[in-house]
Amino acid sequence: MPQPPLDLTDAFIRLGSIRHDENDLNTVLARIADIAKESIPGADEVSVTLVHGSEAHTAAYTGDLALRLDEWQYEQGRGPCLDAATTGTTMVVPDMATESRWPEWARAAHAAGAAGSISIGLPIQEAVVGALNIYRTSDDAFADVTPMAQTFAGYAAIALANAHLYESTATLAEQMRTAMESRAVIEQAKGIIMGQRRCSAEEAFGILAKVSQDSNRKLRDVAEALVRRATGSLG
Repeated sequence: MPQPPLDLTDAFIRLGSIRHDENDLNTVLARIADIAKESIPGADEVSVTLVHGSEAHTAAYTGDLALRLDEWQYEQGRGPCLDAATTGTTMVVPDMATESRWPEWARAAHAAGAAGSISIGLPIQEAVVGALNIYRTSDDAFADVTPMAQTFAGYAAIALANAHLYESTATLAEQMRTAMESRAVIEQAKGIIMGQRRCSAEEAFGILAKVSQDSNRKLRDVAEALVRRATGSLG
């Protein structure tokens, strides 16, 4: 006996409880797809499409059928999930058997067992857009659940944007930490050269840069090697 759909309020609570410091973006996307499948009546399979420039891919899916239906659209360069993602609107396919906007895809989808679909645009950030794709395999109409699916997608978009922001911020923080560590070791190496050569800071940096260029090694790696040799000889 199938499980009854989740109450939409419970779904929102589950979306809001996702810990971005404990889950990467792919895990958040998978959670969103799973919650959508459990929450929206008639959602037999769910996927999330992400589009960056001209490249589209399925970032999360609950079953192979959803993945196949998405990928057939990417191969053809058109379909409801792509149109929803790029326009930020909702694309409803009430009946795959009579769908005329994307006839080739709809025929393949119907043959694979899909009866209808809803794709809802997910604005994530300037460079990346997406769509929440809901596929049904039964003949029950989707019309009654479209507003519910759109409301869910609105909350999902917030969760996605927060996850993307957290991941971007974490990446930036790591880049800044690495840059500061690089700067520190380069300054150490410059100090060693200045002491040995009795030269200025600018001349010391020039020596480091030349060794880096001549040896085809990163400036930081050259500096680290010099610092290790100097500290080792003092030990």
